Amino acid sequence: MKHILFFFIYFSSFICQAESTLEETIQTQINTNQAAKKSQQKINTLSEETQTLLAEYRQVTAQLDSLNTYNHQLEKLIHSQAEEFSTLQEELKDIETTRHEIVPLMLRMVSTLEQFISLDIPFLLEERRTRVKQIQDLMNRADISLSEKYRRLIESYQVEVEYGQTIESYRGILAMSDGKSRTVDFLRIGRTALFFHTLDDKTCGRWNQQKHGWATVPDSYCTAITKGLLIAQKQAPEDLLLLPIQAPKKYNSHG
Repeated sequence: MKHILFFFIYFSSFICQAESTLEETIQTQINTNQAAKKSQQKINTLSEETQTLLAEYRQVTAQLDSLNTYNHQLEKLIHSQAEEFSTLQEELKDIETTRHEIVPLMLRMVSTLEQFISLDIPFLLEERRTRVKQIQDLMNRADISLSEKYRRLIESYQVEVEYGQTIESYRGILAMSDGKSRTVDFLRIGRTALFFHTLDDKTCGRWNQQKHGWATVPDSYCTAITKGLLIAQKQAPEDLLLLPIQAPKKYNSHG
């Protein structure tokens, strides 16, 4: 009986130890699993952080490459601007020299234009003389650039050139041979001829460049002058006009 009791106590003790060991094993396994889970979570977190850092690294690397390319291009631009600045400095020196030469030339051109108008057939005299006066006033202004003065001067020359290539009609006042002034229609054909036609259709005439005066023309020419006025006003198609045109004066070597 004692042996049985001892065996029972020993067996109970063995079972308790086994249970304790099993619980410890289970707990150890649980702890191991939890540790493994935490480790995996850390690994996952580290993996995500690594991927994020890798993406950031690639982005920074791309930005760095872009900045290097931009800096390289900027260096070229700065070098080019430095060369251009050096060239401009040289050009500025030349401009000062050119200014001393071109201003007297422009003044001569203004004077030549004024003389040309005074010697030309007397059409639109007030308008043309006003244009020259404006250029003369412009030349004396310090607030106007030299380039703008030159542009306006060349523009005035171009206007005068265009007069020689066009036909024009306009109305104005004419001092007649009887000393009276009358309103007439003028017909300009290039720089070749200048005619007038009174509003009452009674008198027609032309400018005599050689005598520097006005002269009446036969009534037979009045119809052609009227037709020329209509053509100039775009009220009639272009057509041949039979008009008294004065031949240019010939000059010989003896004057």
